[in-house]
Amino acid sequence: MNAAEKGELYARIFRKVGVFLGKGEIPRAIKELDEGMKIAERNGDSKMASRFRLEITILSKTVEPAK
Repeated sequence: MNAAEKGELYARIFRKVGVFLGKGEIPRAIKELDEGMKIAERNGDSKMASRFRLEITILSKTVEPAK
């Protein structure tokens, strides 16, 4: 996979995350970010994996614990 293809893939993942966030579906957004992080790690993209991880951390803080 070349750099352009990777960029398109990561952009697609972040757009999907944005859609889930727009709908208020934070757990689904986190799941998508986690998948993106795994893909980045498999591709050896440590910077992108770190970005996904950071977004997961930020969103995880906004999720209310189940009662």
